[in-house]
Amino acid sequence: MSIETFYRDSWAEVELSAIDFNIKQLKEILHEETDVYAVVKANAYGHGDVQVAQQALESGASGLAVSLLDEALKLREAGIDAPILVMGWTRPEDAKLAAEQDIAVTVFQQEWFAKVKTSALSKPLKLHMKWDTGMGRIGIRSTDEMDEILSYIKEDSRFVLEAVFTHFAMADDEDLTHQSQQEQRFHELFSHFERVWPENVEIHTGNSAASMRFPERMKHFVRFGISMYGLYPSSIVKEERPIDLKPAFSLQSQLIHVKKIDANESISYGATYKTAEPEWIGTVPLGYADGWIRKLQGMEVLAGGKRHPIVGRICMDQFMIQLDDEYPIGTKVTLIGKQGDSEVTVDEVADYLETINYEIPCMISYRVPRMFMRGGQMVEVDNPL
Repeated sequence: MSIETFYRDSWAEVELSAIDFNIKQLKEILHEETDVYAVVKANAYGHGDVQVAQQALESGASGLAVSLLDEALKLREAGIDAPILVMGWTRPEDAKLAAEQDIAVTVFQQEWFAKVKTSALSKPLKLHMKWDTGMGRIGIRSTDEMDEILSYIKEDSRFVLEAVFTHFAMADDEDLTHQSQQEQRFHELFSHFERVWPENVEIHTGNSAASMRFPERMKHFVRFGISMYGLYPSSIVKEERPIDLKPAFSLQSQLIHVKKIDANESISYGATYKTAEPEWIGTVPLGYADGWIRKLQGMEVLAGGKRHPIVGRICMDQFMIQLDDEYPIGTKVTLIGKQGDSEVTVDEVADYLETINYEIPCMISYRVPRMFMRGGQMVEVDNPL
């Protein structure tokens, strides 16, 4: 597999050794008996789900977590037989398929059980019950709801309750008041659960932030998401630096055209940029259809180891940069990543867009091929995209 295989001059590089490093860094601070589930939803946060999942399992993850049944089925079709949890809503009519594929689903509604009970489940269906302790998204919020759901599970041997879990909304914040409230609510619900449910189940509450900041509180396993990819979930956690992380994602392109423009000439749609003096302008073959959105006009990228600003509006498939000199066609342009002593980080791009780092690799579209690396060298992997 090579860059030329994809017939274009823009690509993302995913460093699998960074995934390996980040998982092992987390495992160093967790209890020995605490397992790691690698969160590979949303195409592994834009990195490549099958390849990241395979690397995560090789690096010590015990299972995988996704958001959608479609994502779980893709992993199964790729030959991955590790435990997989769908953390979002699964339609009742699809429960049979989940059971057949040995995929655990998240449950939190008695109406859901009423519909699934009428289906012909051919195999046991693994369940993780979600408790809403303060996220306000999905999950039960009372012991009455818990009892209703448990009654359905008790009545039907096809249902197997594997785990109970919650999700923390502010584990990455400086003010941990809400975090403490959520932990207290979870303990209250679990106290009731222990009284009414005789069997042992797994517990998982930790996302990346909670897992890194409070490893001593983590139970049977944690869900390692954003930080598995080398990104801290907030500036607070980044400052605390509970573990070292290595970013796995970089975004690359090349100059396909370089020209000298006279003074007072406009660049791109709307003529939003005009040259103040004669300038060297380079064209980069990547645009908003690739996820490099128009709001990134003015952002700096790297060429020749130096920073160069994006000038004019970003087009669907191309954008232009102001160069400090004439550069040859084919000069590497780094949008995210390092060149020599210079670097543009995912966090820098997120700050420029006034968003969070999670969003940046996720928004790089399917048109941008992912190149999988190990130790800076390209590796041969099956690419299902």
